[in-house]
Amino acid sequence: MGQILTRQEEGQDSRRRTISFSSEEPYRRYFGMEILDHAAGAVNLERLNSVGVLLFNHDVDKVVGRVIRAWIENNRGMAEVEFDTDADAEKVFGKVQSGTLKTTSVRYSVDSWEEVRPGATSADGRFQGPCQIARRWTPLEVSIVSVPADATVGVGRSDADTAPDLSAYERQIQVNQNTFRR
Repeated sequence: MGQILTRQEEGQDSRRRTISFSSEEPYRRYFGMEILDHAAGAVNLERLNSVGVLLFNHDVDKVVGRVIRAWIENNRGMAEVEFDTDADAEKVFGKVQSGTLKTTSVRYSVDSWEEVRPGATSADGRFQGPCQIARRWTPLEVSIVSVPADATVGVGRSDADTAPDLSAYERQIQVNQNTFRR
């Protein structure tokens, strides 16, 4: 659920990149709209910071690098990653450098959910139902992906780098209005 942006100080020759891998962008799942909370204490980054890997398209057999460090900034999951030098990693890294691959995603487990019913507001007042909010969750890995669930994150992307795509929010508002009218 992210995009890769290249910081100027990282240069084209560096194998390190800063990526955003998650946001609070609503995403439609089989059970309805899902939101990953990024408030203080919501995201357990221990695993990423100790054994985090960078995969290609969530394939555990295609490890293309490592997570150097992960943090939360402006309601986004951020990470500094470093690409490996083997043939598989080199192929993916080349596509990142050329701009062909610029989106990311995260695999995670959820420890605590908040269900927000249609027309209701979340406990913290930040989200409108219907939605399911992952209130406590753990990223398991980050991936360079060809087709992201959340197109607002990626390589070199942070809040300041891209204007938010409000289409998902607009769809959520429409869903809320249609559900509330029934």
